Amino acid sequence: MEITTAQVFSGLAWQDPGVLFSALPTPCYVIDEEQLERNGACLAALAKRTGCKVLLAQKAFSNFDFYPLLEGCLAGTAASGLYEARLGKEEMGDREVHVFCAAYREDSFEELLDYADHIVFNSPNQLRRFGGKAKRRGKSVGLRINPECSTQEGHGIYDPCGPASRLGTTRGLWDKEMTEELICLLDGLHFHTLCEQNADDLARTLQAVEERFGKFLPRMKWLNMGGGHHITQAGYDMEVLEKTIAYAQNTWGVAVYLEPGEAVALNAGYLVSRVLDVIENGAVQIAVLDASAACHMPDVLEMPYQPPVYCASTDPSNGYPYRLAGPTCLAGDVIGAYHFPRRLKTGDMVLFGDMAIYTTCKNNTFNGMPLPDIWKLDKEKQLVRLTEFGYEDFKRRLGKDI
Repeated sequence: MEITTAQVFSGLAWQDPGVLFSALPTPCYVIDEEQLERNGACLAALAKRTGCKVLLAQKAFSNFDFYPLLEGCLAGTAASGLYEARLGKEEMGDREVHVFCAAYREDSFEELLDYADHIVFNSPNQLRRFGGKAKRRGKSVGLRINPECSTQEGHGIYDPCGPASRLGTTRGLWDKEMTEELICLLDGLHFHTLCEQNADDLARTLQAVEERFGKFLPRMKWLNMGGGHHITQAGYDMEVLEKTIAYAQNTWGVAVYLEPGEAVALNAGYLVSRVLDVIENGAVQIAVLDASAACHMPDVLEMPYQPPVYCASTDPSNGYPYRLAGPTCLAGDVIGAYHFPRRLKTGDMVLFGDMAIYTTCKNNTFNGMPLPDIWKLDKEKQLVRLTEFGYEDFKRRLGKDI
C-alpha cells in the first residue's frame, strides 16, 4: 500500500504551494478542510454500507476546530484518558465518547465518567477495581484483549501484540483472573493491534480473536476492532474489511466499532518550513530547516519513517541530494535524505506532506523551539490562522504562570 508523493499532494494540484504558502510564517502546519471532508465521507459511506460505527481516535488527530466538519461522518471519538475524553465530549457534539487507558487513576475516574459513554479496561484488576462504578453510572463497560497475533513488521514500538506487551488481557490472564462476576460486568471486548495496515491483517487478527475469545463473544453487545486501519489510503482493500465486519456481526450478533485516527486525517495536513542554511560535510549536503523532526514531527524519529516532500524524491537518480535536518542541538534531529530538482538555498520553502496526524498532538518545545502555528486551508481555498503560539507557551509549561 505504498503511497506516492503525487497522491499526498494531490489536493494542491490547483495551486503552486510556493505561491499559496509564500506569505506564511514558518514553520507552521496547514490543515486542509477539503481532504478531511473526503476522508470523512469515505468513512461515513463505510458505516452506512456495513452498519459499523466509526470513531475518531484523538491520539492521532485532535484539532477540534475541525470536529464540526467531521461530526456528521463519525459516531464519536475515542480517547486515551481524561483530557481527550473531555475534548471529545465538548467539541464533537452529541456523539459517543469511548475511553481506553492502560490504567485509570482513582482521583480522576469519577470525572472521567462525566464525559465517557464507553469505558474499556486493560486488565481484570482494573475491571474489578472500577467496573462497578462505571456500571452504576450507566456506562457501557469493555475489556481490552490481547489476541497475541502480531502482524507488524519493523515497528515494534507500535505493536501491542509484541512480547511482554502491557496492552490487553491475554487468554492466559483471562483464565486466571476473569471470574463469572467480572464477565457479567462486560458489554463488549476491544482489541487494537494494527498500525497503518490493510484489511488482510485485520482479518487475520480476528481469526486469532475467535480462537482465543470466541466462546465469550456471543455474550457481548459490541466488539471494538480498534485503530490502525488505513481505510482512506489508496489501495486499501475495502471488500475484505467489509467482509470482516459482516463476519463479526453475523457470527456473534455484536455491534462493530472501528476507531481509526490516521484514516480520518490522512494526507490532510502540511508542515511548511524554510531552509536556514546549507552545510557541506564531505560529500553530503545538509539543509538545516526551521522545522525539527524531534519537535514538530516526532514520529519521524519514533516510528521511524520518512515523510513525503513536495517536488522531492528519495530516488538517487532524481536531481540534487540533500539531507534535511532540524535546527536543534540533537545530533539525530534528521528528517531524511531527499533529491530535489534544483539546488537548495537559504530561504527556500520545503513542504512536508501528511502532517495532520501525530504532529500537532505530539509536538514539543525541546531546546526552546517555538510551537508552529496552525492554519486552516478552507474549502474556499483561503488560509485562516487558528493559533498564535509564542514564548509564553514555552514558559508556562515549565513553571509559574507569567
